[in-house]
Amino acid sequence: MVDLKHGDRIASPMHGGHGGHHGQVAVGHGSRHPMAAANASVEDYLVRVGCDPLTEAFSRRAFSPPWRGSRPIDADNADAVIERVFATPRSETAVAYLHVPYCQNHCLFCGFFENVWRPEAGPAYVDDLIAELAARARTPLIASAPIDAVYIGGGTPSALDADDLSRLIEALHSYLPLSADCEITLEGRSYGFDIAKAAKLADAGVNRLSLGVQSFSTEVRRRLGRKRSGEEVATFLSELLALGRTSVVCDLIYGLPGQSEADWCRDIDTVGRIGLDGVTLYALNMFPGGPMARAVEHGKLPPPATPAAQAQLYAEGVARLTDGGWLQVSQSHLVRSLRERNRYNASIKRGVACLPFGAGAGGQAHGHRWRNVIDIARRREMIEQNRAPIEGLALVPPDHAAHAMIAAGLETGRLDLAAVEVLRPGFRAAVTPLLANWTAAGLGELRGDGFSPSLAGSFWISNLTSGLTAGLSAATTRCEDGCGL
Repeated sequence: MVDLKHGDRIASPMHGGHGGHHGQVAVGHGSRHPMAAANASVEDYLVRVGCDPLTEAFSRRAFSPPWRGSRPIDADNADAVIERVFATPRSETAVAYLHVPYCQNHCLFCGFFENVWRPEAGPAYVDDLIAELAARARTPLIASAPIDAVYIGGGTPSALDADDLSRLIEALHSYLPLSADCEITLEGRSYGFDIAKAAKLADAGVNRLSLGVQSFSTEVRRRLGRKRSGEEVATFLSELLALGRTSVVCDLIYGLPGQSEADWCRDIDTVGRIGLDGVTLYALNMFPGGPMARAVEHGKLPPPATPAAQAQLYAEGVARLTDGGWLQVSQSHLVRSLRERNRYNASIKRGVACLPFGAGAGGQAHGHRWRNVIDIARRREMIEQNRAPIEGLALVPPDHAAHAMIAAGLETGRLDLAAVEVLRPGFRAAVTPLLANWTAAGLGELRGDGFSPSLAGSFWISNLTSGLTAGLSAATTRCEDGCGL
Protein backbone atom coordinates (compact mmCIF):
# COMPACT_ATOMS: atom_id res chain seq x y z
CA MET A 1 0.00 0.00 0.00
CA VAL A 2 2.72 2.83 0.06
CA ASP A 3 3.81 1.21 -0.24
CA LEU A 4 5.04 4.74 1.47
CA LYS A 5 7.38 2.47 -0.24
CA HIS A 6 10.12 7.97 -0.82
CA GLY A 7 13.27 7.97 1.01
CA ASP A 8 10.15 6.96 2.82
CA ARG A 9 8.04 4.50 0.85
CA ILE A 10 4.30 4.51 1.16
CA ALA A 11 2.92 1.53 -0.83
CA SER A 12 -0.48 2.20 0.55
CA PRO A 13 -2.07 4.97 2.60
CA MET A 14 -2.36 2.96 5.79
CA HIS A 15 -0.60 -0.38 5.58
CA GLY A 16 2.71 -1.69 6.73
CA GLY A 17 5.00 -4.45 5.56
CA HIS A 18 7.56 -3.55 2.92
CA GLY A 19 5.28 -0.68 2.11
CA GLY A 20 6.08 0.97 5.41
CA HIS A 21 8.29 3.96 6.11
CA HIS A 22 12.07 3.66 5.96
CA GLY A 23 12.78 7.38 6.31
CA GLN A 24 13.78 9.13 9.49
CA VAL A 25 11.88 11.73 11.43
CA ALA A 26 13.62 15.07 11.15
CA VAL A 27 13.94 18.61 12.36
CA GLY A 28 15.34 21.70 10.72
CA HIS A 29 18.42 23.61 11.89
CA GLY A 30 17.84 25.17 15.26
CA SER A 31 14.10 24.53 15.21
CA ARG A 32 11.73 22.65 17.42
CA HIS A 33 10.82 19.18 16.21
CA PRO A 34 8.13 19.54 13.50
CA MET A 35 6.41 16.40 14.76
CA ALA A 36 6.10 17.94 18.21
CA ALA A 37 3.57 20.51 17.03
CA ALA A 38 0.96 20.41 14.30
CA ASN A 39 1.51 24.12 13.66
CA ALA A 40 5.15 23.93 12.54
CA SER A 41 5.91 27.05 10.49
CA VAL A 42 7.68 27.61 7.19
CA GLU A 43 10.55 29.20 9.13
CA ASP A 44 11.25 25.87 10.84
CA TYR A 45 12.51 24.52 7.50
CA LEU A 46 14.91 27.28 6.55
CA VAL A 47 18.51 26.08 6.26
CA ARG A 48 21.85 27.80 6.67
CA VAL A 49 23.13 28.99 3.32
CA GLY A 50 26.73 27.90 2.91
CA CYS A 51 26.41 24.55 4.68
CA ASP A 52 26.86 21.31 2.76
CA PRO A 53 23.27 20.78 1.54
CA LEU A 54 23.65 17.02 1.28
CA THR A 55 24.90 16.32 4.79
CA GLU A 56 24.10 19.43 6.84
CA ALA A 57 20.83 20.95 5.62
CA PHE A 58 18.85 19.32 8.44
CA SER A 59 19.81 17.42 11.54
CA ARG A 60 17.34 14.60 10.90
CA ARG A 61 14.88 13.58 8.24
CA ALA A 62 11.26 14.67 8.60
CA PHE A 63 8.18 12.53 8.44
CA SER A 64 5.26 14.06 6.55
CA PRO A 65 2.51 11.43 6.30
CA PRO A 66 -0.40 12.20 3.97
CA TRP A 67 -2.84 11.27 6.71
CA ARG A 68 -1.63 13.94 9.15
CA GLY A 69 -4.60 16.18 9.88
CA SER A 70 -7.21 13.50 9.14
CA ARG A 71 -10.42 13.95 11.12
CA PRO A 72 -11.67 10.76 12.81
CA ILE A 73 -15.26 9.65 12.27
CA ASP A 74 -17.12 8.39 15.31
CA ALA A 75 -17.17 4.60 15.47
CA ASP A 76 -20.97 4.63 15.88
CA ASN A 77 -21.30 6.20 12.43
CA ALA A 78 -18.57 4.23 10.72
CA ASP A 79 -20.78 1.51 9.18
CA ALA A 80 -23.14 4.04 7.59
CA VAL A 81 -20.32 6.23 6.30
CA ILE A 82 -18.31 3.39 4.76
CA GLU A 83 -21.50 2.05 3.15
CA ARG A 84 -21.97 5.45 1.46
CA VAL A 85 -18.33 5.44 0.32
CA PHE A 86 -18.75 2.05 -1.37
CA ALA A 87 -22.12 3.13 -2.83
CA THR A 88 -20.54 6.14 -4.56
CA PRO A 89 -19.11 5.52 -8.04
CA ARG A 90 -15.64 6.60 -9.14
CA SER A 91 -14.98 8.68 -12.22
CA GLU A 92 -11.22 8.00 -12.34
CA THR A 93 -8.99 4.95 -12.29
CA ALA A 94 -7.90 3.52 -8.94
CA VAL A 95 -5.39 1.08 -7.50
CA ALA A 96 -6.05 -1.88 -5.21
CA TYR A 97 -4.01 -3.19 -2.29
CA LEU A 98 -4.27 -6.73 -0.90
CA HIS A 99 -2.59 -7.42 2.43
CA VAL A 100 -1.13 -10.76 3.54
CA PRO A 101 -0.26 -10.33 7.24
CA TYR A 102 2.12 -13.25 7.69
CA CYS A 103 5.94 -13.50 7.82
CA GLN A 104 8.30 -16.43 8.32
CA ASN A 105 10.14 -14.43 10.97
CA HIS A 106 10.37 -10.92 12.39
CA CYS A 107 13.28 -9.12 10.70
CA LEU A 108 15.01 -6.65 13.00
CA PHE A 109 14.49 -3.61 10.75
CA CYS A 110 10.72 -4.12 10.38
CA GLY A 111 8.17 -2.27 12.50
CA PHE A 112 5.14 -3.96 10.97
CA PHE A 113 5.36 -7.63 11.96
CA GLU A 114 1.90 -9.13 12.57
CA ASN A 115 1.65 -12.94 12.48
CA VAL A 116 4.06 -15.87 12.26
CA TRP A 117 3.52 -17.70 8.99
CA ARG A 118 1.92 -21.12 9.29
CA PRO A 119 1.31 -22.98 6.00
CA GLU A 120 -2.02 -24.31 7.26
CA ALA A 121 -3.30 -20.70 7.63
CA GLY A 122 -2.85 -19.89 3.95
CA PRO A 123 -5.89 -21.53 2.29
CA ALA A 124 -8.39 -20.10 4.79
CA TYR A 125 -6.90 -16.62 4.50
CA VAL A 126 -7.06 -16.72 0.70
CA ASP A 127 -10.66 -17.90 1.04
CA ASP A 128 -11.31 -14.77 3.12
CA LEU A 129 -9.72 -12.52 0.51
CA ILE A 130 -11.66 -14.05 -2.35
CA ALA A 131 -14.93 -13.79 -0.39
CA GLU A 132 -14.19 -10.11 0.27
CA LEU A 133 -13.47 -9.48 -3.41
CA ALA A 134 -16.72 -11.18 -4.37
CA ALA A 135 -18.75 -9.28 -1.77
CA ARG A 136 -17.41 -5.88 -2.86
CA ALA A 137 -17.23 -6.55 -6.61
CA ARG A 138 -20.57 -4.99 -7.59
CA THR A 139 -20.40 -1.94 -5.36
CA PRO A 140 -20.23 1.31 -7.34
CA LEU A 141 -16.88 2.22 -5.75
CA ILE A 142 -15.28 -0.94 -7.11
CA ALA A 143 -17.15 -1.55 -10.36
CA SER A 144 -17.55 1.95 -11.81
CA ALA A 145 -14.10 2.59 -13.32
CA PRO A 146 -10.94 0.62 -14.16
CA ILE A 147 -8.25 -0.41 -11.70
CA ASP A 148 -4.84 -0.06 -13.35
CA ALA A 149 -2.52 -1.35 -10.62
CA VAL A 150 -2.81 -4.01 -7.92
CA TYR A 151 -0.25 -4.52 -5.16
CA ILE A 152 -0.23 -7.71 -3.11
CA GLY A 153 1.85 -6.81 -0.08
CA GLY A 154 2.48 -7.73 3.51
CA GLY A 155 3.86 -9.35 5.41
CA THR A 156 5.24 -11.86 2.94
CA PRO A 157 2.71 -12.77 0.22
CA SER A 158 5.22 -15.01 -1.55
CA ALA A 159 5.04 -17.41 1.43
CA LEU A 160 1.55 -18.48 0.30
CA ASP A 161 1.27 -21.73 -1.60
CA ALA A 162 1.47 -21.39 -5.40
CA ASP A 163 -2.04 -22.82 -5.87
CA ASP A 164 -3.51 -20.40 -3.33
CA LEU A 165 -1.75 -17.46 -4.94
CA SER A 166 -2.94 -18.56 -8.38
CA ARG A 167 -6.58 -18.73 -7.37
CA LEU A 168 -6.25 -15.35 -5.66
CA ILE A 169 -4.88 -13.78 -8.86
CA GLU A 170 -7.66 -15.44 -10.86
CA ALA A 171 -10.19 -13.96 -8.43
CA LEU A 172 -8.74 -10.50 -9.03
CA HIS A 173 -9.46 -10.92 -12.73
CA SER A 174 -12.95 -12.27 -12.01
CA TYR A 175 -14.12 -9.65 -9.53
CA LEU A 176 -12.20 -6.43 -10.18
CA PRO A 177 -12.46 -4.20 -13.28
CA LEU A 178 -8.77 -4.51 -14.12
CA SER A 179 -7.51 -2.47 -17.06
CA ALA A 180 -6.08 -4.37 -20.02
CA ASP A 181 -2.54 -3.40 -19.03
CA CYS A 182 -3.05 -3.55 -15.26
CA GLU A 183 0.18 -3.81 -13.27
CA ILE A 184 -0.13 -6.70 -10.80
CA THR A 185 2.71 -6.74 -8.27
CA LEU A 186 3.46 -9.52 -5.82
CA GLU A 187 5.77 -8.58 -2.97
CA GLY A 188 7.97 -11.18 -1.34
CA ARG A 189 11.35 -12.47 -0.30
CA SER A 190 13.55 -15.17 -1.75
CA TYR A 191 13.07 -17.49 1.24
CA GLY A 192 10.10 -19.78 0.60
CA PHE A 193 9.94 -18.71 -3.04
CA ASP A 194 11.11 -20.62 -6.12
CA ILE A 195 11.06 -20.45 -9.90
CA ALA A 196 8.19 -22.93 -10.23
CA LYS A 197 6.02 -20.68 -8.06
CA ALA A 198 7.10 -17.60 -10.01
CA ALA A 199 6.16 -19.28 -13.30
CA LYS A 200 2.75 -20.27 -11.95
CA LEU A 201 2.14 -16.70 -10.75
CA ALA A 202 3.04 -15.34 -14.18
CA ASP A 203 0.60 -17.82 -15.74
CA ALA A 204 -2.10 -16.47 -13.41
CA GLY A 205 -1.39 -12.85 -14.35
CA VAL A 206 1.29 -11.43 -12.05
CA ASN A 207 3.52 -9.19 -14.18
CA ARG A 208 5.75 -7.60 -11.52
CA LEU A 209 7.72 -9.17 -8.67
CA SER A 210 9.13 -6.95 -5.90
CA LEU A 211 11.57 -8.59 -3.49
CA GLY A 212 12.69 -7.08 -0.20
CA VAL A 213 16.42 -7.83 -0.43
CA GLN A 214 17.61 -4.97 1.85
CA SER A 215 21.27 -6.04 1.46
CA PHE A 216 23.31 -8.60 -0.47
CA SER A 217 25.91 -8.73 2.30
CA THR A 218 25.45 -12.07 4.01
CA GLU A 219 26.85 -10.71 7.27
CA VAL A 220 24.47 -7.74 7.26
CA ARG A 221 21.56 -9.99 6.30
CA ARG A 222 22.26 -12.40 9.16
CA ARG A 223 22.19 -9.52 11.64
CA LEU A 224 18.79 -8.47 10.25
CA GLY A 225 17.31 -11.95 10.66
CA ARG A 226 17.33 -12.82 6.94
CA LYS A 227 17.61 -16.53 6.24
CA ARG A 228 19.38 -16.78 2.85
CA SER A 229 22.88 -15.65 1.96
CA GLY A 230 23.42 -12.67 -0.28
CA GLU A 231 24.76 -14.88 -3.07
CA GLU A 232 21.71 -17.14 -2.88
CA VAL A 233 19.43 -14.12 -3.20
CA ALA A 234 21.41 -12.73 -6.15
CA THR A 235 21.22 -16.10 -7.89
CA PHE A 236 17.46 -16.30 -7.35
CA LEU A 237 16.95 -12.81 -8.79
CA SER A 238 19.02 -13.78 -11.82
CA GLU A 239 16.84 -16.87 -12.28
CA LEU A 240 13.68 -14.75 -12.09
CA LEU A 241 15.05 -12.46 -14.78
CA ALA A 242 16.05 -15.43 -16.94
CA LEU A 243 12.48 -16.72 -16.65
CA GLY A 244 11.51 -13.55 -18.52
CA ARG A 245 7.88 -13.56 -17.45
CA THR A 246 7.68 -10.50 -15.20
CA SER A 247 9.36 -7.27 -14.30
CA VAL A 248 11.72 -7.95 -11.37
CA VAL A 249 12.60 -5.24 -8.84
CA CYS A 250 14.09 -5.19 -5.37
CA ASP A 251 14.44 -2.95 -2.31
CA LEU A 252 17.77 -2.01 -0.74
CA ILE A 253 18.22 -0.23 2.59
CA TYR A 254 21.16 2.04 3.37
CA GLY A 255 22.34 3.04 6.84
CA LEU A 256 21.89 -0.39 8.44
CA PRO A 257 23.87 -1.24 11.61
CA GLY A 258 27.28 -2.56 10.65
CA GLN A 259 26.78 -1.82 6.95
CA SER A 260 29.93 -0.24 5.55
CA GLU A 261 30.22 2.03 2.55
CA ALA A 262 31.93 -0.86 0.76
CA ASP A 263 28.95 -3.12 1.57
CA TRP A 264 26.58 -0.55 0.09
CA CYS A 265 28.63 -0.06 -3.07
CA ARG A 266 28.73 -3.83 -3.56
CA ASP A 267 24.95 -3.93 -3.14
CA ILE A 268 24.52 -1.30 -5.85
CA ASP A 269 27.00 -3.03 -8.14
CA THR A 270 25.24 -6.36 -7.61
CA VAL A 271 21.93 -4.86 -8.72
CA GLY A 272 23.65 -3.57 -11.85
CA ARG A 273 25.40 -6.89 -12.50
CA ILE A 274 22.16 -8.86 -12.19
CA GLY A 275 20.41 -6.41 -14.50
CA LEU A 276 17.19 -5.96 -12.52
CA ASP A 277 14.37 -3.96 -14.08
CA GLY A 278 14.20 -1.60 -11.12
CA VAL A 279 15.50 -0.91 -7.63
CA THR A 280 14.33 1.22 -4.73
CA LEU A 281 16.83 2.74 -2.31
CA TYR A 282 15.46 3.30 1.20
CA ALA A 283 16.98 5.06 4.17
CA LEU A 284 16.74 3.00 7.34
CA ASN A 285 14.07 3.98 9.82
CA MET A 286 14.86 2.47 13.21
CA PHE A 287 11.47 2.27 14.87
CA PRO A 288 11.57 3.39 18.53
CA GLY A 289 11.06 0.41 20.80
CA GLY A 290 11.35 -2.01 17.88
CA PRO A 291 13.62 -5.06 17.81
CA MET A 292 16.48 -3.24 16.09
CA ALA A 293 16.33 -0.30 18.48
CA ARG A 294 16.42 -2.69 21.45
CA ALA A 295 19.35 -4.62 19.96
CA VAL A 296 21.31 -1.39 19.50
CA GLU A 297 20.40 -0.20 23.00
CA HIS A 298 21.65 -3.45 24.52
CA GLY A 299 24.88 -3.43 22.54
CA LYS A 300 23.96 -6.42 20.37
CA LEU A 301 24.19 -4.28 17.21
CA PRO A 302 26.31 -1.24 16.38
CA PRO A 303 24.43 2.05 15.94
CA PRO A 304 23.01 2.69 12.46
CA ALA A 305 24.41 5.38 10.20
CA THR A 306 23.78 9.02 11.04
CA PRO A 307 21.59 11.08 8.68
CA ALA A 308 24.73 12.71 7.23
CA ALA A 309 26.24 9.31 6.52
CA GLN A 310 22.93 8.12 5.04
CA ALA A 311 22.96 11.15 2.73
CA GLN A 312 26.38 10.21 1.41
CA LEU A 313 25.29 6.60 0.84
CA TYR A 314 22.18 7.78 -1.01
CA ALA A 315 24.20 10.05 -3.28
CA GLU A 316 26.72 7.27 -3.93
CA GLY A 317 23.98 4.79 -4.81
CA VAL A 318 22.19 7.14 -7.20
CA ALA A 319 25.46 8.16 -8.87
CA ARG A 320 26.67 4.59 -9.41
CA LEU A 321 23.36 3.54 -10.94
CA THR A 322 22.85 6.58 -13.18
CA ASP A 323 26.46 6.33 -14.34
CA GLY A 324 25.60 2.78 -15.34
CA GLY A 325 22.69 3.91 -17.49
CA TRP A 326 19.83 3.62 -14.99
CA LEU A 327 17.08 6.27 -15.03
CA GLN A 328 15.95 7.86 -11.77
CA VAL A 329 12.15 8.13 -11.98
CA SER A 330 11.50 9.18 -8.39
CA GLN A 331 13.38 10.11 -5.25
CA SER A 332 14.10 6.49 -4.37
CA HIS A 333 13.27 4.44 -7.46
CA LEU A 334 15.52 3.83 -10.46
CA VAL A 335 14.76 1.75 -13.52
CA ARG A 336 16.83 -0.05 -16.13
CA SER A 337 14.13 -1.31 -18.51
CA LEU A 338 10.93 0.03 -20.04
CA ARG A 339 8.86 -2.80 -18.63
CA GLU A 340 9.33 -1.46 -15.09
CA ARG A 341 6.45 1.02 -14.72
CA ASN A 342 6.26 1.40 -10.91
CA ARG A 343 2.63 2.34 -11.50
CA TYR A 344 1.18 1.45 -8.11
CA ASN A 345 3.69 3.42 -6.05
CA ALA A 346 3.53 6.44 -8.36
CA SER A 347 -0.28 6.41 -8.19
CA ILE A 348 -0.28 6.30 -4.39
CA LYS A 349 1.96 9.36 -4.35
CA ARG A 350 -0.55 11.23 -6.50
CA GLY A 351 -3.29 10.47 -4.00
CA VAL A 352 -5.47 8.31 -6.26
CA ALA A 353 -8.18 6.13 -4.73
CA CYS A 354 -6.73 2.98 -3.15
CA LEU A 355 -9.13 0.07 -2.61
CA PRO A 356 -8.04 -2.16 0.31
CA PHE A 357 -8.66 -5.87 0.74
CA GLY A 358 -7.51 -8.18 3.50
CA ALA A 359 -6.76 -7.87 7.20
CA GLY A 360 -4.75 -4.72 7.94
CA ALA A 361 -4.99 -3.26 4.45
CA GLY A 362 -5.50 0.48 4.27
CA GLY A 363 -7.02 2.64 1.59
CA GLN A 364 -8.78 5.85 0.73
CA ALA A 365 -11.53 7.07 -1.57
CA HIS A 366 -14.08 9.87 -1.82
CA GLY A 367 -12.41 11.99 0.83
CA HIS A 368 -12.19 9.18 3.41
CA ARG A 369 -9.42 6.85 4.50
CA TRP A 370 -9.72 3.68 6.54
CA ARG A 371 -7.99 0.48 7.57
CA ASN A 372 -9.43 -3.03 7.57
CA VAL A 373 -9.42 -4.66 11.00
CA ILE A 374 -6.08 -6.38 11.37
CA ASP A 375 -6.99 -9.14 13.83
CA ILE A 376 -8.07 -12.01 11.59
CA ALA A 377 -10.41 -13.69 14.09
CA ARG A 378 -12.12 -10.40 15.01
CA ARG A 379 -12.45 -9.52 11.35
CA ARG A 380 -14.19 -12.82 10.60
CA GLU A 381 -16.50 -12.32 13.57
CA MET A 382 -17.51 -8.84 12.38
CA ILE A 383 -18.25 -10.13 8.88
CA GLU A 384 -20.45 -12.87 10.35
CA GLN A 385 -22.32 -10.12 12.25
CA ASN A 386 -22.80 -8.13 9.00
CA ARG A 387 -20.63 -5.33 10.36
CA ALA A 388 -18.05 -3.50 8.25
CA PRO A 389 -14.66 -4.91 9.39
CA ILE A 390 -12.92 -1.54 9.36
CA GLU A 391 -11.28 0.76 11.87
CA GLY A 392 -9.66 4.17 11.87
CA LEU A 393 -12.22 5.65 9.46
CA ALA A 394 -11.46 9.35 8.96
CA LEU A 395 -11.96 12.26 6.63
CA VAL A 396 -8.81 13.10 4.72
CA PRO A 397 -7.16 16.45 5.58
CA PRO A 398 -8.69 19.49 3.85
CA ASP A 399 -5.51 19.99 1.81
CA HIS A 400 -5.13 16.31 0.88
CA ALA A 401 -5.12 16.98 -2.89
CA ALA A 402 -2.58 19.79 -2.57
CA HIS A 403 -0.38 17.71 -0.27
CA ALA A 404 -0.47 14.82 -2.77
CA MET A 405 0.46 17.21 -5.58
CA ILE A 406 3.44 18.47 -3.56
CA ALA A 407 4.63 14.97 -2.68
CA ALA A 408 4.24 13.66 -6.23
CA GLY A 409 5.87 16.72 -7.78
CA LEU A 410 8.94 16.55 -5.55
CA GLU A 411 9.16 12.78 -6.09
CA THR A 412 9.20 13.05 -9.88
CA GLY A 413 11.60 16.01 -9.96
CA ARG A 414 9.43 19.06 -10.63
CA LEU A 415 6.79 20.62 -8.42
CA ASP A 416 4.25 22.74 -10.33
CA LEU A 417 3.75 25.64 -7.93
CA ALA A 418 1.00 27.22 -10.03
CA ALA A 419 -1.05 24.02 -9.88
CA VAL A 420 -0.80 23.93 -6.08
CA GLU A 421 -1.74 27.61 -5.98
CA VAL A 422 -4.99 26.82 -7.78
CA LEU A 423 -5.87 24.32 -5.05
CA ARG A 424 -4.71 26.58 -2.20
CA PRO A 425 -4.61 30.29 -3.05
CA GLY A 426 -1.85 32.02 -1.10
CA PHE A 427 0.45 28.99 -1.14
CA ARG A 428 2.98 30.56 -3.50
CA ALA A 429 3.37 33.66 -1.34
CA ALA A 430 3.64 31.58 1.83
CA VAL A 431 6.51 29.44 0.48
CA THR A 432 8.40 32.08 -1.51
CA PRO A 433 10.96 32.73 1.30
CA LEU A 434 11.42 28.98 1.74
CA LEU A 435 12.01 28.28 -1.95
CA ALA A 436 14.44 31.19 -2.19
CA ASN A 437 16.35 29.84 0.81
CA TRP A 438 16.45 26.29 -0.52
CA THR A 439 17.64 27.49 -3.92
CA ALA A 440 20.41 29.56 -2.35
CA ALA A 441 21.39 26.65 -0.11
CA GLY A 442 21.64 24.16 -2.99
CA LEU A 443 18.57 22.05 -2.21
CA GLY A 444 16.89 22.78 -5.53
CA GLU A 445 16.29 25.14 -8.40
CA LEU A 446 13.38 27.52 -8.91
CA ARG A 447 12.47 28.22 -12.52
CA GLY A 448 9.26 30.08 -13.19
CA ASP A 449 6.43 28.07 -11.67
CA GLY A 450 8.53 24.96 -11.16
CA PHE A 451 10.76 23.88 -8.28
CA SER A 452 13.10 20.94 -8.89
CA PRO A 453 15.01 19.33 -6.00
CA SER A 454 18.75 18.80 -6.39
CA LEU A 455 20.33 15.49 -5.39
CA ALA A 456 20.70 16.90 -1.88
CA GLY A 457 17.08 18.08 -1.93
CA SER A 458 15.98 14.62 -3.02
CA PHE A 459 17.67 13.04 -0.03
CA TRP A 460 15.91 15.54 2.26
CA ILE A 461 12.62 15.17 0.35
CA SER A 462 10.55 14.48 3.45
CA ASN A 463 11.80 17.74 4.99
CA LEU A 464 10.98 19.65 1.81
CA THR A 465 7.52 18.08 1.79
CA SER A 466 7.01 19.03 5.44
CA GLY A 467 8.14 22.59 4.81
CA LEU A 468 5.81 23.03 1.86
CA THR A 469 2.98 21.44 3.86
CA ALA A 470 3.61 24.12 6.50
CA GLY A 471 3.17 26.60 3.64
CA LEU A 472 -0.23 25.09 2.88
CA SER A 473 -1.22 25.59 6.50
CA ALA A 474 -0.01 29.19 6.42
CA ALA A 475 -2.00 29.88 3.26
CA THR A 476 -5.10 28.34 4.85
CA THR A 477 -4.71 30.51 7.93
CA ARG A 478 -4.30 33.65 5.84
CA CYS A 479 -7.41 32.80 3.86
CA GLU A 480 -9.44 32.14 7.01
CA ASP A 481 -8.25 35.45 8.45
CA GLY A 482 -8.82 37.55 5.37
CA CYS A 483 -10.76 35.84 2.59
CA GLY A 484 -14.13 36.76 4.02
CA LEU A 485 -13.32 40.46 4.47
